Amino acid sequence: MARKAFEVASYGVGNKFTFRGMATIGDLHDDVLVEILSHVPAKELVLVCRLVCRVWKELVDGMHIWKWKCLRERYFKRNWDLFPEDWKKIYFLQPLKRNLLKNPCAEENFQFWTLDVNGGDEWKIENLPGAQGKTFPNGIVKRYFVTSYGLCRKSQTIDLVANGLWGKLLDEIQPKIVVSDWYAARHDCGCIYSLAVELLSEDRTPIRRYKSELVTIPQWSEAKWNQMTHVFEDYGPGVRYVHFSHEGKDTLFWAGWYGVRVTNSSVTVEP
Repeated sequence: MARKAFEVASYGVGNKFTFRGMATIGDLHDDVLVEILSHVPAKELVLVCRLVCRVWKELVDGMHIWKWKCLRERYFKRNWDLFPEDWKKIYFLQPLKRNLLKNPCAEENFQFWTLDVNGGDEWKIENLPGAQGKTFPNGIVKRYFVTSYGLCRKSQTIDLVANGLWGKLLDEIQPKIVVSDWYAARHDCGCIYSLAVELLSEDRTPIRRYKSELVTIPQWSEAKWNQMTHVFEDYGPGVRYVHFSHEGKDTLFWAGWYGVRVTNSSVTVEP
């Protein structure tokens, strides 16, 4: 992109102006350029403006344009003492910081979930706190999924690109991918639980895996809700999908739904 020449007026008397001749946009002070460029859409900044010249590249790669964009779009309050490590990363990822799993709390029954294994009396949905159970810590979650006396497993696959991320971001910046799950037992029955998550390539080949230890909760436990969390970092290029899966059952082989309870599962991309 060539620099476009334009005329700059020095000052005027009445309605008559004099001109100092021709100048280029490159003659503008960096502070003025930052203000102008901060209004350019982010994608064009990276893919177009950054290629104009060395000065523009340094400005786009710097912090000031992205800090103004973050403040203007209210990702942060106007606090100049706050200095994240990378304002550009914050700007791109903050809007994506949401739960990418659909129907994590059983509000839409089993919609969006694949019931991979449906043993015993199969998966069921119940209202909190449930028989022999405890309320959820945040007071907002109202329902949970519950397993039976045979193994029950369900899963969901997340398309990261379809959810607003893109290949270059995933391959080069590799933002943290945080997975979380909440599980609990009944007071009167023991259960087992485990969580497994895979980061998959475009052709669904596993790139990174996480499998929790097998959690065993004994009979007559406190029936409290526990959180399982894992953070994927530095996972390498090629990740395009996340496959989330959890499973469990009761340990006493009782008919009905005495197995582990799960709810409020999440997969988030962190700035």
